[in-house]
Amino acid sequence: MITTINALVDMGLLVVLSVSALMLVRCNSPLNTIILNALYSFTICSLFVIMDAVDVAFTEAAVGAGISTVLFLCVIHPDDESGRLFVWPGPLATVVALATGLLLVFGTFDMPLYGDPQVPVHTHLVTRFLEDSGTEIGIPNVVTSVLASYRGYDTLGEVVVVFTAGTSVLILLAAGHARQDSGDGLISNSILRVVMPRIIPLVILFALYVQFHGDYGPGGGFQAGVILGAGLITLALLTDSRIMQGVISERWIIRGMAGGVLVYGLVGVASMLGGGKYLDYSVLAQSSTDGQHLGILLIEIGVGITVAFTMLSLFVSFNRSGQTGD
Repeated sequence: MITTINALVDMGLLVVLSVSALMLVRCNSPLNTIILNALYSFTICSLFVIMDAVDVAFTEAAVGAGISTVLFLCVIHPDDESGRLFVWPGPLATVVALATGLLLVFGTFDMPLYGDPQVPVHTHLVTRFLEDSGTEIGIPNVVTSVLASYRGYDTLGEVVVVFTAGTSVLILLAAGHARQDSGDGLISNSILRVVMPRIIPLVILFALYVQFHGDYGPGGGFQAGVILGAGLITLALLTDSRIMQGVISERWIIRGMAGGVLVYGLVGVASMLGGGKYLDYSVLAQSSTDGQHLGILLIEIGVGITVAFTMLSLFVSFNRSGQTGD
């Protein structure tokens, strides 16, 4: 019975995913496209939860269905909604897109079956992480152990990519003219403007919980940074973005983006000064596991700072340059 219900849920989510993808292709309205994209991301998030990839689902919900939707809503013109239509791609672009899609599908034929226990990653890496992370790292969440310790170099690269993406947006939109805010916020719904500002403190509190509870459950710096950034951006949309920019200037936002990467990198330097290798947290305290705890905590804080301030920089850039015609 349970297997049948699980199969029906999987099929239902697959149908929603397919229908939303087809509607996205045929949609001519920017606002409807944003809503469908959020639905698609949320459906993907549900599938990740079913596959027990809760950390990935957390990130997809925060980034795909959350902050991306907010940022897209920042740059569309509701008054021009009826007149803004997407142009269908030409024949050459269509052929290139179809050929790329077919190549990607062809590439999946060499991939192992989902859940195959004989895959090398399951017979070597997974066994090592599941059996040894408890004694080597000493935290319950194996995902955090892998991302923050075993794959510390990779995660540092991901943080640098986030910082580079935010910097690139700032450079590309640097020539934009400042938008004249009316002081009334970009969201005019009275219910949202009354209720949401009272929920934002809870969102910030939840972001802090996700930040410091990542050792024991789904979460960490990436998820916490996006939740915090989304909460502050939503507050700016509901009120006057100049208030937020007065509290956190664009100069400090840029410093925050770089500061998180600096914190991450300095943890590695501290590890070397302590006699270990770069990002070897075990030398940061008297016991190996305490050093791992301290190192993971510090680099997760750095990740959260960079992600949160990068989200804020995207909003400030779009808000300054995306609606110059207002």
